[in-house]
Amino acid sequence: MTSPIAPDLPATGRIPVKPRAGVWRRLVKRPLALIGLVIVAVVVAGAILAPWLTGYDPNEQMFDGLTLEGAPLPPNASFWLGTDLLGRDLLTRILFGARTSLIIGIVANGVALLIGTLVGVTAGYFRGWIGGALMRFTDLMMAFPALLLAICLAAVLQPSLWIVAMVIALVNWVQTARVIYTETSSLAEREFIDAERTIGASAPRILFRHILPHLLPTIIVWGTLGISTTVLLEATLSYLGIGVQPPTASWGNIIFENQTYFQAAPWLVFFPGAAILALALAFNLIGDALRDILDPTQRGRA
Repeated sequence: MTSPIAPDLPATGRIPVKPRAGVWRRLVKRPLALIGLVIVAVVVAGAILAPWLTGYDPNEQMFDGLTLEGAPLPPNASFWLGTDLLGRDLLTRILFGARTSLIIGIVANGVALLIGTLVGVTAGYFRGWIGGALMRFTDLMMAFPALLLAICLAAVLQPSLWIVAMVIALVNWVQTARVIYTETSSLAEREFIDAERTIGASAPRILFRHILPHLLPTIIVWGTLGISTTVLLEATLSYLGIGVQPPTASWGNIIFENQTYFQAAPWLVFFPGAAILALALAFNLIGDALRDILDPTQRGRA
């Protein structure tokens, strides 16, 4: 009876760690990625702890929230970011608006990622008329400007937080489908996939056991980068008045409600706008770093 061949171990006697096991360690060593992680952590903490951080209700119109002339108050000791045109605390509304952006960003991007992955994997593996039909449908969806299509869908449907999330998902899956289709088509022609087919492995086994694990780095990167796009699109729809509807706080509708006071009270536009840009930039920084770390062509480089 032969004994199994033991792998060569280094002088320390420990099995070498796979590259992916150190993704987090390598991620936090990148200054830009670390900045992105800190911003995301601050936004998430602010969204979760919003009721306890300010003590105000986001829809409460306070008696002392306006000047004697009825104008919004600038940042002060009582209202750190000032008040809006209705006398509501702006910091409170921004913190509760972070909840809206994060929920829509995660839900909409998750659904878009799921649809894009299913379409791309199915079309890339089976090809033929199935792949052709799915990719032509994807091309048809890509032919429409995403913002215009989202506006049309949001105008037809009754706007709400979950409806907006689904509308964004329905217009954002096409890029993911294209990328996944290209990688799946390449993987489907590899020798180890041919070997699996030769021994009679079923299509679900090949897809879930051999192809999808190879696609995980791409899915993770596109999932991270997609959140920033989703946050920007949600803010755009809310600003145009067809996204999340007041009184629910959203960074986009905060700007929409207060844009008439831009010159007299610029903080009403500046602070929510800065929050949108900061969160979108943070996810972009994290996504770019993950792409470099998970891309096999980048491994081993300084």
